[in-house]
Amino acid sequence: MFPEFLLPETTVREAGAGPGISLGNQQGETLILTLGITRIIEQESLDVSIWGSADGSDWGAGPLVSFPQKFYCGTYQMSIDLSQHADVKYLRAKWQVNRWGKGDSKPLFGLYLFAQAREREIALSA
Repeated sequence: MFPEFLLPETTVREAGAGPGISLGNQQGETLILTLGITRIIEQESLDVSIWGSADGSDWGAGPLVSFPQKFYCGTYQMSIDLSQHADVKYLRAKWQVNRWGKGDSKPLFGLYLFAQAREREIALSA
């Protein structure tokens, strides 16, 4: 199933959530998450979190993992170990945006979120 976009590249102006994505055979595995911020204006922040669900409708009371708050364009990676969440069959991204200062009060971000399976290291004896 993976690699997969949890959120294809999109423009965000308010808080929201992406669709639920089935983990398929990656359930209980470790995934590498890549957050790409392609567009941003000054004096704003972005908070992105990853939520899990066993049934695709109940997303729980809190995120499985969150990226540190972002203020700049860039590509950011982190891993998520799903072995601690064996019941999770679906993932989705949620985001919060904030804007302060002068000018337009609506935030503006271009972003995407990509998930891929972590490559397993194979040790060979010589």
